[in-house]
Amino acid sequence: MNEINTDNLLAQMRVMAAQAQGGTAVEKTAAADFGGLLKQSIDQVNEMQQQSRNAKEAFQAGTSDMSLAEVMLTSEKAGIAFQTVLQVRNKVIQAYQDVINMPL
Repeated sequence: MNEINTDNLLAQMRVMAAQAQGGTAVEKTAAADFGGLLKQSIDQVNEMQQQSRNAKEAFQAGTSDMSLAEVMLTSEKAGIAFQTVLQVRNKVIQAYQDVINMPL
């Protein structure tokens, strides 16, 4: 089974979000708490999903200058980002359950 490193996943998600928005620089917050990082990542994934939905709707309406490949790529990036956040959430829940079930 593959181990998922939460910090690496969050860093990769921020890089993907910055690249999807056209930027290459990723802002690093050394003192940020885990909850803040998780919320920021969820917000970025939500924004990617909204951009994907808007691109699909514009393409279907014929008002987009994006090609079908670009629309599909936007959709896949949003899907991968969502799956990554979902796996991070699952790992956090599993870790919490492991701590709660520890014998005293």
